[in-house]
Amino acid sequence: MTTSRPRRTRFAGVVAVTAAALLTVGACGGDDDGGGATAGEGDTVAVTLITKDSINPFFVAMQDGAKEVAEQENVDLTIAAGAEDGDEEGQIQAIENAIAAGEQGILIVPNGPGVNPAIERARDAGLFVIALDTPPDPADIVDITFATDNFEAGELIGQWAAAQLGGQPATIALLDLFNDKIVSVDYNRDQGFLSGMGIELGDDKRNGDEAATGQYSGGTYEIACNEPTGGAEDGGRTAMENCLTRNPDINVVYTINEPSAAGAHAALEAAGVADNVLIVSVDGGCDGVQAVTDGRIGATAQQYPLLMASEGVKAIADIARGGEPPTPSDGLDFFNTGVALVTDTPADGVESIDTTEGTDKCWG
Repeated sequence: MTTSRPRRTRFAGVVAVTAAALLTVGACGGDDDGGGATAGEGDTVAVTLITKDSINPFFVAMQDGAKEVAEQENVDLTIAAGAEDGDEEGQIQAIENAIAAGEQGILIVPNGPGVNPAIERARDAGLFVIALDTPPDPADIVDITFATDNFEAGELIGQWAAAQLGGQPATIALLDLFNDKIVSVDYNRDQGFLSGMGIELGDDKRNGDEAATGQYSGGTYEIACNEPTGGAEDGGRTAMENCLTRNPDINVVYTINEPSAAGAHAALEAAGVADNVLIVSVDGGCDGVQAVTDGRIGATAQQYPLLMASEGVKAIADIARGGEPPTPSDGLDFFNTGVALVTDTPADGVESIDTTEGTDKCWG
């Protein structure tokens, strides 16, 4: 670890929300037995942000955004993270530390379902817990989630890829996050991509159970592989190498995030086939948008982690000072922080922004 629905009621009420901000109204108290105690208007509020790791630029941006807002909101912010994506034990220890310190709230990007019991202990102790980026399963393990609609993010890149193929047969490599645990961000992006391609889904909470061959919206498809990457560049390269060994004719590569896309491109380039393959991804970081500009990635779905973290810090600070908690976006079980497809090769019927706009917005 790196550091720098039945529940006991702590807060109640509703809040009006917009895509850019959280507006809070009214006031109510919290538990007075340690964590979650209501703070006065000028009092410091203690919050821990727990990301999956402190290496992925996505989580570094999230940490930076939280720090900036914490200074503005008089929040004593502790930064913690797992040693790597998937490290549940490191996150559990960070949660236990926040409980022991009597903090008012936790922001967490869950590394997997193994952290759920610790989150429940935090909420029972009176801490307000907000998940960021990765909605837990079940969603009501936390008080609320601020996240990208990951299924929509996957659908956008799937629709774009199908349009670019123009009816050609699709031989698809799916480079996922894990193959040994089930995480919502993993299956939602994978399943969203396949749905966007027009491929019939199997279990919507499981990767790899679709028919290996069939019809997509433009023609025939074959799924060559589902390989885990761990969300890392070296994992993406190994996964892509494994897929090419199975089927050298791959022409579409879905990747869980941009570090894995970078690794996949390196493997394709080493094999001499990079120019013949569409790579699509999710993240929309500044490096990822540059990869779209340079042609290494065809399109990426841009997320806004700074918004997730900054609004999360503001929400907990406001709740601790007597404000009311945020509510999910209409029709969803989380607060949607938005997504945009970034590409310089737009497709008819698929809304997108170009890389100039994507660069202006990257991870804002």
